[in-house]
Amino acid sequence: MKLKKVTALTLAAAMTFSLVGCGGGDTPTEAPADTTTDAAAEEDNADDAAVTDDVSDSADDVADAADDGAAAGGLTYASVKLGEDNMDITTTIKFIHHKTDREEDGTMANLISKFNEMYPNITVETEGITDYAEDALLRLSTGDWGDVMFIPAVDAADLSTYFLPYGTVDEMSEFVNFADQWKDAEGNCYGIGYMGNAQGILYNTKVFADAGVTELPKTPDEFIAALQAIKDNTDAIPLYTNYAAGWTMGGQWDAFLGAITTGDETWLNQKFAHTAEPFKDNGDGTGAYALYKILYDAVAQGLIEDDYTTTDWEGCKAMINNGEIGTMVLGSWAIAQMKEAGDHPEDIGYMPFPITVNGQQYTTAGPDYCYGINVNASDDNKAAAMTFVKFMVEESGWCDLEGGYPISKTAPTSFVFDGVNVVTNVTSLAGEEDVMNEMNAESELSFNAGGDAKVQAIVEAAATGSESYEDIMADWTQRWNAAQEELEIEVQY
Repeated sequence: MKLKKVTALTLAAAMTFSLVGCGGGDTPTEAPADTTTDAAAEEDNADDAAVTDDVSDSADDVADAADDGAAAGGLTYASVKLGEDNMDITTTIKFIHHKTDREEDGTMANLISKFNEMYPNITVETEGITDYAEDALLRLSTGDWGDVMFIPAVDAADLSTYFLPYGTVDEMSEFVNFADQWKDAEGNCYGIGYMGNAQGILYNTKVFADAGVTELPKTPDEFIAALQAIKDNTDAIPLYTNYAAGWTMGGQWDAFLGAITTGDETWLNQKFAHTAEPFKDNGDGTGAYALYKILYDAVAQGLIEDDYTTTDWEGCKAMINNGEIGTMVLGSWAIAQMKEAGDHPEDIGYMPFPITVNGQQYTTAGPDYCYGINVNASDDNKAAAMTFVKFMVEESGWCDLEGGYPISKTAPTSFVFDGVNVVTNVTSLAGEEDVMNEMNAESELSFNAGGDAKVQAIVEAAATGSESYEDIMADWTQRWNAAQEELEIEVQY
């Protein structure tokens, strides 16, 4: 097959945007920054993502085993017992991160103060960086970054050059979800997320109640009916598209492609490119056809804002908090921002995407930026950094404060997705790592790779009646098939 290598390099990182949260504070202007490597794209399976009742006992077993290694001089995540170990260390460590908003609002200072209640002799200096994705890589290359950082887009082969391993992925999977996000060829874990992101829909619980919607919708038809009820019975905007922001279009709607809408974890990265008609109507409210039709129908039936061209990303936060908006399609990273935007945080809810496959609903989840510890730090600073990271993951409550999908398997969480299967869009087959990137480039559809224009076009067509949904899907199919032919990709499905 023909492969356009330059384009593949350009798009490779973009394929994982949807699982990464708001990158530089509260006001992203484009899709959130990538934080993964090829190896990191292999997310945990559903069992690893689930928070189980008996995990504490398993974690204790791992910790006991790790103690033997720690006694011999090996520092691991499991070997550190918070409030007991490293109490005699007096040192200063530095933590650089992208959450400038949390520096400005005092959250970071409060988290450090809470840490110092347990470890008064470890001073933690923090630095929030606005253009983090680029600046962190520069700081990493110069060595001028301190002791703890959120890992930028480095190659898996270079992890051991910069970072200290926490333990093996198997060991770390007893403590945290997504332990394999940053792993090397030997199976060591180098990164732990500060929060997780799941894919679903933000909604205002009071608006739903006022509209008479007593059960969360599980199918496209039920969702459209709920939006209609909101329009008929309240003054709220049923679905706020956030059209004008751009990144809220392709970056958010594309995130549901694959396992969420098909129930098949192999579909997105292994079958999609080889499918003759990936946008056909399955007739049962599933698949890519049903996914984007929800948006088309909502717009066509007047269930969105009056003028989609004037949507306001900053303004919508207070609007949904105050009950002026019913739903918005955004990753779970947005929960905290919406709760903080007004006086009604208790009204902000999060629901699974309304597609059901064989009686089951699905979501994908993965970590946001991940903590990495400087392998070149002094022994005291390594121990202090390991202690600090473990505290932030297990005791600080930061993940839950942000409304994140849980990282720790032992820390309390308020995130609820009852009855939903957490799944993974598994990576491409060996030898086909560039296929989706090439198909995206050749077809110019750019799924999960900055394809905002194609989703905005759905809104425009539905609002003006300039093109039917069937015609849009036929056009996508023609472009997909042409790309398959040009790239000499075998059609198997």
